[in-house]
Amino acid sequence: MVIYRLPREESIVYPPSHCPNCSHPISWWENIPLLSYIILRGRCRECRQPISPRYPLVELASALLIASCYLSFGLSIRLLWSGLLTLSLLAVFFIDLYHQIIPDEIDLPGILVGLLLSPWSIGIVPSLTGGILGGGGFLLIGFLGGRMLKKEALGGGDVKLMAMIGTFLGPLGVLITTFVGALLGALIGTLWLKLSGKGRETPIPFGPFLIVGAYIALFWGQEILQWYLSLGTG
Repeated sequence: MVIYRLPREESIVYPPSHCPNCSHPISWWENIPLLSYIILRGRCRECRQPISPRYPLVELASALLIASCYLSFGLSIRLLWSGLLTLSLLAVFFIDLYHQIIPDEIDLPGILVGLLLSPWSIGIVPSLTGGILGGGGFLLIGFLGGRMLKKEALGGGDVKLMAMIGTFLGPLGVLITTFVGALLGALIGTLWLKLSGKGRETPIPFGPFLIVGAYIALFWGQEILQWYLSLGTG
């Protein structure tokens, strides 16, 4: 619902869940994650129009992410902290992928939440430093890139997204997210342009690549750091 409504500037509170084709109100048993999609055979009960497979895909991804957070952090405040981050990033992933925008309604409150939860997660100083490094670093990259390319190099949404990621994951998370995002963006973006036959001027959303990097930083950041440090002693 968040992924569908926010880009259209619709309320995520009212009206309640309904079919986007016929406005049929969705009852509770039609709104059970994954199970309802299977029971309804992927179609609206009223108008029989197909339900986008994006809905069960997002539901499955949400379940897997929350399960990963629980396995990584246990039943603690860090489960809430990591769960809020992963689900927020999941919404941004699909919104940016389909609409090439990153809503302020997600990243700006996310920056505040990351800072508020920092005493029970990564610490206040790493959270502040990460937010400044992520947002400020990407703001600088966007400015320099724009001067060099004579066009917008990075959107403001990417800057605010990295500020949010930084407040949650700290400086190390920002570095891992940036490296992985840039690497995936270059590889997959180049491959997609070649396969699609589109020109290099075709805009490609950067947010989804950064989000994959953020997930890697969240779940394996410390392992990556230990591996990197071991290279100097090996």
